[in-house]
Amino acid sequence: MTEHMPRPICTLCLNPALDVTYHVAKLIPDEKSRSASARHDPGGNGINIGRALKRMNISSHTICVIAGSVGQIFKTLLKDQLDHVVYEEIEGETRINTTIIETDTHTQYQVTGSGTDIPPAEIVRIANDFIEVTSNGYGIITGSCQPNIHVTLYADLVQRLNEQGARAVVDAHGEMLKLAIAEKPFLIKPNKHELEQMLNKPLQSVEAVAECARGIQRSGVDFVCVSLSHEGALLVSPDNSYYAPTLDVPVNTTVGAGDSMVAGMVASFNMYENAELALRWGIACGAGTVMHPGTELFNSEEISELQSKVLVKQLDI
Repeated sequence: MTEHMPRPICTLCLNPALDVTYHVAKLIPDEKSRSASARHDPGGNGINIGRALKRMNISSHTICVIAGSVGQIFKTLLKDQLDHVVYEEIEGETRINTTIIETDTHTQYQVTGSGTDIPPAEIVRIANDFIEVTSNGYGIITGSCQPNIHVTLYADLVQRLNEQGARAVVDAHGEMLKLAIAEKPFLIKPNKHELEQMLNKPLQSVEAVAECARGIQRSGVDFVCVSLSHEGALLVSPDNSYYAPTLDVPVNTTVGAGDSMVAGMVASFNMYENAELALRWGIACGAGTVMHPGTELFNSEEISELQSKVLVKQLDI
């Protein structure tokens, strides 16, 4: 397969988190549950994507907002995990997210913080930094936002990226995703539940999901990837649609799997411009990540072997 000159890659992470993961035998109401093990990891969708790109030896930049003493711990934990980071420091405190794995039932619970408000002037400055660093490359816009962030921000960023010849990649949900789609990004990656919520209807089959994704693609989005949890994922391109079932690997936690999928697809698109291969990379990166504890991601040695096991089917939708 022919490679081509790669573009710059920059990921925006407005609301990162210190991720704390506990493993407990069983949660008992009104009683203490002692953790057999605990992990502390730097997290947030954009951070995970940047970390995943580095695992694939892909150079990228990350614009990251941090605050307070938790932000400094976060910064320490992130040391050496990203190549080029611009830390945008604000007042307040970086949020803490908690994942509890109940080992007796193999159930996962997640509690996420809302994050510290970013002053309006700071939002403008951070957005400008992101647009400038991305240049004509891939601008990855992902993750939740603080309560005071306007719902149009992601759409505004997509518009600005398109105006300078960049490729916007959006992994969001709800109204922010809907408004971003209207500005025609290069790639979006909702999961099935998010797509159902956006369209306000259930999608009972892979083909039904692909049909809806095709409708979005025809509205002006170049590529629509929909993750289907344990069923795998599909990718709708201008030429065809592709489905790949999930790989049969041991699952430790699903945290970070979707972010790893985004990173794998962007890395592949940036080198090969091939939709089928991009889905193969995405599935392999997601599968590699679920095998690891906490928000630990795949390692580079796993990806080549996992890619060879991914089965991609053309749906002709």
